[in-house]
Amino acid sequence: MSQWQSGDVVANGIKIHYYRTGGNKPPLVLSHGATDDGLCWTPVARALEADYDVIMPDARGHGLSEAPDGGYNSEERAADLAGLIQALHVEKPVVGGHSMGAQTTFRLAADYPDLVRCAILEDPGFRSAAGPTGPDWEARAAQMRKATEERKAMTREALIAQCRAQNPSWSEEELGPWADSKLRVSLKFAGAFRAPERPSWQELLPKITCPVLLITADPERGAIVTPEVAEEASRLLPSLKVVRLRGAGHNIRREQFAGYMQAVRAFLAEV
Repeated sequence: MSQWQSGDVVANGIKIHYYRTGGNKPPLVLSHGATDDGLCWTPVARALEADYDVIMPDARGHGLSEAPDGGYNSEERAADLAGLIQALHVEKPVVGGHSMGAQTTFRLAADYPDLVRCAILEDPGFRSAAGPTGPDWEARAAQMRKATEERKAMTREALIAQCRAQNPSWSEEELGPWADSKLRVSLKFAGAFRAPERPSWQELLPKITCPVLLITADPERGAIVTPEVAEEASRLLPSLKVVRLRGAGHNIRREQFAGYMQAVRAFLAEV
Protein backbone atom coordinates (compact mmCIF):
# COMPACT_ATOMS: atom_id res chain seq x y z
CA MET A 1 0.00 0.00 0.00
CA SER A 2 2.95 2.35 0.53
CA GLN A 3 3.26 2.63 -3.26
CA TRP A 4 -0.42 3.36 -3.84
CA GLN A 5 -1.40 6.80 -5.06
CA SER A 6 -3.95 9.14 -3.52
CA GLY A 7 -5.40 12.43 -4.62
CA ASP A 8 -8.43 14.64 -5.08
CA VAL A 9 -10.58 15.64 -8.04
CA VAL A 10 -13.51 17.99 -8.37
CA ALA A 11 -16.48 15.91 -9.50
CA ASN A 12 -20.10 17.02 -9.68
CA GLY A 13 -19.08 20.26 -7.98
CA ILE A 14 -17.42 18.76 -4.88
CA LYS A 15 -14.02 17.41 -3.87
CA ILE A 16 -13.75 13.64 -4.11
CA HIS A 17 -10.73 11.89 -2.60
CA TYR A 18 -9.48 8.61 -4.00
CA TYR A 19 -6.82 5.93 -3.59
CA ARG A 20 -5.32 4.11 -6.56
CA THR A 21 -3.01 1.14 -6.94
CA GLY A 22 -1.79 2.46 -10.31
CA GLY A 23 -0.03 0.91 -13.27
CA ASN A 24 -0.84 0.47 -16.93
CA LYS A 25 -3.61 -2.06 -16.32
CA PRO A 26 -7.36 -2.25 -16.87
CA PRO A 27 -9.13 0.14 -14.47
CA LEU A 28 -11.41 -1.13 -11.69
CA VAL A 29 -13.40 1.40 -9.62
CA LEU A 30 -14.77 0.21 -6.26
CA SER A 31 -17.44 2.05 -4.25
CA HIS A 32 -17.77 1.40 -0.52
CA GLY A 33 -20.82 1.03 1.69
CA ALA A 34 -22.35 3.53 4.11
CA THR A 35 -19.92 4.79 6.81
CA ASP A 36 -17.03 2.85 5.22
CA ASP A 37 -14.55 4.59 2.93
CA GLY A 38 -12.21 3.80 0.06
CA LEU A 39 -9.54 2.01 2.05
CA CYS A 40 -12.10 -0.51 3.28
CA TRP A 41 -11.41 -2.16 -0.10
CA THR A 42 -7.75 -2.76 0.85
CA PRO A 43 -7.88 -6.60 0.92
CA VAL A 44 -9.64 -6.74 -2.46
CA ALA A 45 -7.27 -4.17 -3.95
CA ARG A 46 -4.25 -6.12 -2.76
CA ALA A 47 -5.67 -9.27 -4.32
CA LEU A 48 -6.30 -7.59 -7.68
CA GLU A 49 -3.61 -4.92 -8.03
CA ALA A 50 -1.30 -7.20 -10.05
CA ASP A 51 -3.94 -7.32 -12.80
CA TYR A 52 -5.95 -4.10 -12.34
CA ASP A 53 -5.47 -0.43 -11.60
CA VAL A 54 -7.83 -0.38 -8.61
CA ILE A 55 -9.38 3.01 -7.84
CA MET A 56 -11.11 3.43 -4.47
CA PRO A 57 -12.92 6.75 -3.98
CA ASP A 58 -14.31 8.08 -0.73
CA ALA A 59 -17.99 8.84 -1.31
CA ARG A 60 -19.29 12.30 -0.46
CA GLY A 61 -19.49 12.67 3.31
CA HIS A 62 -16.98 9.87 3.84
CA GLY A 63 -13.24 9.62 4.32
CA LEU A 64 -11.40 12.67 3.01
CA SER A 65 -14.04 13.68 0.47
CA GLU A 66 -16.14 16.80 0.87
CA ALA A 67 -19.31 16.58 2.95
CA PRO A 68 -21.96 18.85 1.41
CA ASP A 69 -25.21 19.55 3.20
CA GLY A 70 -27.20 17.32 0.85
CA GLY A 71 -27.15 15.12 -2.21
CA TYR A 72 -26.78 11.79 -0.40
CA ASN A 73 -28.83 9.74 -2.85
CA SER A 74 -27.77 7.31 -5.55
CA GLU A 75 -28.33 9.80 -8.38
CA GLU A 76 -25.89 12.33 -6.91
CA ARG A 77 -23.37 9.67 -5.87
CA ALA A 78 -23.45 8.24 -9.41
CA ALA A 79 -22.84 11.74 -10.78
CA ASP A 80 -19.89 12.05 -8.36
CA LEU A 81 -18.49 8.76 -9.61
CA ALA A 82 -19.00 9.69 -13.25
CA GLY A 83 -17.15 12.94 -12.60
CA LEU A 84 -14.29 11.07 -10.95
CA ILE A 85 -13.97 8.65 -13.88
CA GLN A 86 -13.95 11.55 -16.33
CA ALA A 87 -11.52 13.66 -14.29
CA LEU A 88 -9.06 10.76 -14.07
CA HIS A 89 -9.47 10.07 -17.83
CA VAL A 90 -10.31 6.46 -17.07
CA GLU A 91 -11.71 4.64 -20.08
CA LYS A 92 -14.49 2.06 -19.64
CA PRO A 93 -13.62 0.81 -16.14
CA VAL A 94 -15.01 -2.22 -14.41
CA VAL A 95 -17.13 -0.78 -11.58
CA GLY A 96 -18.10 -2.53 -8.38
CA GLY A 97 -19.62 -1.71 -5.04
CA HIS A 98 -20.97 -2.96 -1.74
CA SER A 99 -24.34 -2.01 -0.24
CA MET A 100 -24.66 1.79 -0.70
CA GLY A 101 -21.72 1.57 -3.09
CA ALA A 102 -23.50 -1.16 -5.04
CA GLN A 103 -26.45 1.21 -5.40
CA THR A 104 -24.03 3.89 -6.64
CA THR A 105 -22.51 1.41 -9.11
CA PHE A 106 -25.93 0.26 -10.29
CA ARG A 107 -27.12 3.85 -10.82
CA LEU A 108 -23.90 4.73 -12.66
CA ALA A 109 -24.41 1.82 -15.06
CA ALA A 110 -28.01 2.91 -15.65
CA ASP A 111 -27.40 6.66 -16.00
CA TYR A 112 -23.97 6.63 -17.68
CA PRO A 113 -23.89 3.46 -19.82
CA ASP A 114 -21.05 4.72 -22.03
CA LEU A 115 -18.70 5.01 -19.04
CA VAL A 116 -18.94 1.43 -17.79
CA ARG A 117 -17.46 -1.87 -19.01
CA CYS A 118 -19.30 -4.08 -16.50
CA ALA A 119 -20.67 -3.92 -12.95
CA ILE A 120 -20.27 -5.99 -9.78
CA LEU A 121 -22.95 -5.58 -7.11
CA GLU A 122 -22.32 -6.93 -3.61
CA ASP A 123 -25.66 -7.10 -1.76
CA PRO A 124 -27.25 -3.86 -3.05
CA GLY A 125 -30.44 -2.50 -1.51
CA PHE A 126 -32.74 -4.50 -3.77
CA ARG A 127 -35.95 -5.17 -1.87
CA SER A 128 -39.26 -6.56 -3.09
CA ALA A 129 -41.57 -4.40 -1.00
CA ALA A 130 -41.56 -0.65 -0.56
CA GLY A 131 -39.14 0.45 2.12
CA PRO A 132 -39.86 2.60 5.17
CA THR A 133 -41.44 5.97 4.51
CA GLY A 134 -41.94 9.24 6.34
CA PRO A 135 -41.17 9.04 10.06
CA ASP A 136 -39.49 5.65 9.66
CA TRP A 137 -36.83 7.15 7.40
CA GLU A 138 -36.40 10.10 9.76
CA ALA A 139 -35.99 7.68 12.65
CA ARG A 140 -33.38 5.71 10.73
CA ALA A 141 -31.42 8.90 10.00
CA ALA A 142 -31.51 9.83 13.69
CA GLN A 143 -30.41 6.33 14.66
CA MET A 144 -27.50 6.40 12.21
CA ARG A 145 -26.38 9.82 13.44
CA LYS A 146 -26.48 8.64 17.06
CA ALA A 147 -24.48 5.48 16.26
CA THR A 148 -21.97 7.54 14.27
CA GLU A 149 -21.53 10.02 17.10
CA GLU A 150 -20.92 7.19 19.55
CA ARG A 151 -18.30 5.58 17.30
CA LYS A 152 -16.55 8.89 16.63
CA ALA A 153 -16.18 9.33 20.38
CA MET A 154 -14.28 6.02 20.67
CA THR A 155 -10.58 5.44 20.15
CA ARG A 156 -9.31 3.59 17.10
CA GLU A 157 -8.17 0.73 19.35
CA ALA A 158 -11.60 0.46 20.99
CA LEU A 159 -13.31 0.43 17.60
CA ILE A 160 -11.02 -2.34 16.35
CA ALA A 161 -11.73 -4.38 19.48
CA GLN A 162 -15.47 -3.84 19.05
CA CYS A 163 -15.36 -4.86 15.38
CA ARG A 164 -13.29 -7.95 16.16
CA ALA A 165 -15.76 -9.05 18.85
CA GLN A 166 -18.84 -8.42 16.70
CA ASN A 167 -17.38 -9.91 13.51
CA PRO A 168 -15.16 -12.87 14.45
CA SER A 169 -15.10 -14.16 10.87
CA TRP A 170 -13.46 -10.99 9.50
CA SER A 171 -9.73 -11.04 8.83
CA GLU A 172 -7.48 -8.75 10.86
CA GLU A 173 -6.72 -6.84 7.66
CA GLU A 174 -10.32 -5.57 7.59
CA LEU A 175 -10.37 -4.10 11.09
CA GLY A 176 -8.07 -1.08 10.84
CA PRO A 177 -9.63 0.41 7.68
CA TRP A 178 -13.11 -0.22 9.12
CA ALA A 179 -12.24 1.63 12.34
CA ASP A 180 -10.59 4.51 10.50
CA SER A 181 -13.64 4.95 8.30
CA LYS A 182 -15.94 5.28 11.33
CA LEU A 183 -13.76 8.07 12.71
CA ARG A 184 -13.73 9.94 9.39
CA VAL A 185 -17.36 9.72 8.26
CA SER A 186 -19.25 13.02 8.42
CA LEU A 187 -22.25 13.58 10.66
CA LYS A 188 -23.81 15.39 7.69
CA PHE A 189 -24.04 12.06 5.90
CA ALA A 190 -25.07 10.15 9.00
CA GLY A 191 -27.94 12.49 9.76
CA ALA A 192 -29.12 13.08 6.20
CA PHE A 193 -32.74 12.28 5.40
CA ARG A 194 -32.74 9.71 2.59
CA ALA A 195 -36.12 9.02 1.05
CA PRO A 196 -36.79 5.82 -0.92
CA GLU A 197 -34.90 5.81 -4.22
CA ARG A 198 -36.71 6.89 -7.36
CA PRO A 199 -36.81 5.43 -9.95
CA SER A 200 -36.86 2.05 -8.24
CA TRP A 201 -34.28 -0.60 -8.96
CA GLN A 202 -36.98 -2.58 -10.78
CA GLU A 203 -37.46 0.32 -13.19
CA LEU A 204 -33.75 0.92 -13.74
CA LEU A 205 -32.41 -2.62 -14.02
CA PRO A 206 -33.84 -3.41 -17.50
CA LYS A 207 -32.13 -0.27 -18.85
CA ILE A 208 -28.62 -1.52 -18.05
CA THR A 209 -26.73 -2.73 -21.10
CA CYS A 210 -23.38 -3.86 -19.65
CA PRO A 211 -22.71 -7.27 -18.04
CA VAL A 212 -23.70 -7.35 -14.36
CA LEU A 213 -22.71 -9.70 -11.54
CA LEU A 214 -24.98 -9.77 -8.48
CA ILE A 215 -23.40 -11.37 -5.40
CA THR A 216 -25.87 -12.39 -2.72
CA ALA A 217 -25.68 -14.23 0.58
CA ASP A 218 -27.92 -15.43 3.43
CA PRO A 219 -30.83 -13.19 4.51
CA GLU A 220 -30.95 -14.96 7.86
CA ARG A 221 -27.42 -13.66 8.45
CA GLY A 222 -28.34 -10.10 7.48
CA ALA A 223 -28.02 -10.07 3.69
CA ILE A 224 -30.46 -7.73 1.93
CA VAL A 225 -31.06 -9.52 -1.37
CA THR A 226 -33.28 -12.56 -0.87
CA PRO A 227 -33.42 -15.49 -3.30
CA GLU A 228 -36.85 -14.26 -4.40
CA VAL A 229 -35.52 -10.78 -5.16
CA ALA A 230 -32.56 -12.28 -7.02
CA GLU A 231 -35.04 -14.24 -9.16
CA GLU A 232 -37.00 -11.06 -9.81
CA ALA A 233 -33.81 -9.28 -10.85
CA SER A 234 -32.96 -12.12 -13.24
CA ARG A 235 -36.38 -11.84 -14.86
CA LEU A 236 -35.92 -8.11 -15.35
CA LEU A 237 -32.39 -8.51 -16.73
CA PRO A 238 -31.98 -12.02 -18.21
CA SER A 239 -28.26 -11.48 -18.81
CA LEU A 240 -27.69 -10.91 -15.08
CA LYS A 241 -25.27 -13.35 -13.45
CA VAL A 242 -26.16 -14.21 -9.85
CA VAL A 243 -23.80 -15.88 -7.38
CA ARG A 244 -24.99 -16.73 -3.89
CA LEU A 245 -22.32 -17.25 -1.25
CA ARG A 246 -23.73 -19.13 1.70
CA GLY A 247 -22.36 -18.57 5.16
CA ALA A 248 -22.21 -14.80 4.79
CA GLY A 249 -24.48 -11.88 5.63
CA HIS A 250 -24.46 -8.32 4.34
CA ASN A 251 -20.65 -7.98 4.40
CA ILE A 252 -20.16 -10.78 1.90
CA ARG A 253 -16.55 -10.20 0.93
CA ARG A 254 -15.51 -9.79 4.56
CA GLU A 255 -17.16 -13.03 5.63
CA GLN A 256 -16.52 -15.18 2.56
CA PHE A 257 -13.45 -13.53 1.00
CA ALA A 258 -12.21 -16.54 -0.98
CA GLY A 259 -15.64 -17.20 -2.48
CA TYR A 260 -16.13 -13.54 -3.27
CA MET A 261 -12.78 -13.28 -5.05
CA GLN A 262 -13.45 -16.48 -6.99
CA ALA A 263 -16.81 -15.13 -8.19
CA VAL A 264 -15.30 -11.77 -9.16
CA ARG A 265 -12.35 -13.29 -11.02
CA ALA A 266 -14.61 -15.73 -12.90
CA PHE A 267 -16.92 -12.89 -13.95
CA LEU A 268 -14.05 -10.64 -15.05
CA ALA A 269 -12.57 -13.47 -17.11
CA GLU A 270 -15.82 -13.61 -19.10
CA VAL A 271 -16.32 -9.92 -19.88
